[in-house]
Amino acid sequence: MTTSETAPRNLQIRPERPADAEAVATVIRAAFGAEGDEVAAIWAEITAGELPHQGLVAVTADPGDGERLVGHVGISHAWLDARKELVDITVLSPLAVLPELQNNGIGTALIAAATEAAIADTPMLVLEGSPKYYGARGFAPARVHGILPASDRTPGPAFQVVFGPGHRDWMTGRVIYPDVWWRHNSAGLRDPLLAELEQAFAQLPG
Repeated sequence: MTTSETAPRNLQIRPERPADAEAVATVIRAAFGAEGDEVAAIWAEITAGELPHQGLVAVTADPGDGERLVGHVGISHAWLDARKELVDITVLSPLAVLPELQNNGIGTALIAAATEAAIADTPMLVLEGSPKYYGARGFAPARVHGILPASDRTPGPAFQVVFGPGHRDWMTGRVIYPDVWWRHNSAGLRDPLLAELEQAFAQLPG
């Protein structure tokens, strides 16, 4: 991991609790702007569902002031359609930090905690996101390792993976997302954003 961000000294990462739901939704809406309501709804459906999932929250705690929830990351269940068998894997989404506290290491701390939790239980953790941001935090291009995104509308460099101890070389194939991502039109991207990102990635060195 190569990042110079330093998280606040009073930052703590802990499991999400049912009582956190409103504060988590507030952080997600603030972080995702115009898409905030949709992303918050996706996470609410995931937490209400039966498939494995886990939320982690970042809180700041000052003596006498109590906790303030400032960030959140969700990890949830998906599958890899390998030739040998269907493999249970984990997806990282969403990642949210209050806008006024971004670039302070909070997201990095949440990603580290989520990665540790995910690869303890499944052989890989996948995500769709900035290759520059997540690449500096341990993620690698998934297609290079034979892991294909659920939708071909996911630009190659944006689909990334971290492998856990349970990973085996035969675990290649296409990722299958649960229905919630498709119902909310959140698997991959669509034009014009898709075309813009494809053009930007095409201009990257190598």
